[in-house]
Amino acid sequence: MSFQHAVVWLDQTEAHVIHFTRDDAETEVIKTTSQHKKAGVVSNNRAEEDTTYMDEVIAALTEAKQILVVGPGQEKLALMRHMTKAHADTADKVVSVETVDHPNDGELLTYARKYFVKSDLTH
Repeated sequence: MSFQHAVVWLDQTEAHVIHFTRDDAETEVIKTTSQHKKAGVVSNNRAEEDTTYMDEVIAALTEAKQILVVGPGQEKLALMRHMTKAHADTADKVVSVETVDHPNDGELLTYARKYFVKSDLTH
C-alpha cells in the first residue's frame, strides 16, 4: 500500500516509523545495535553518532511524501543533521521536528494524524 505520510519517533535505542493514511497504518520498529550508550554511565567523551542506525531509519522513510520527526531528546536533531548531509532528498520531505515524550504507537499515530490535519497537509 502507498502511504502519503510518515511519522518517526526516535531516541538513542530505537525508532518507531509509522506510514499512514487517514484510515490505515503500517508500523516498523528499528533498534540500534550500538553499544556506546549505556544507562548510568557519565562521560565527557561525545560518542560518535550511529550512522548505520540513522541510515536504517532514513531508508524506512524514503517512500513517504511528507515526514514528521519527533522524539524526547537530541536524537531527532542528530537524525536531521545526518539526513540533511547524506540524504537531502528525504530531508526535504520533513515538514516538522517536534519534541514528544514516549508515546505508544497508537498515541504516536493519533498525534501525527492530528498534526497533518491541523497543518492541512492530509490528502
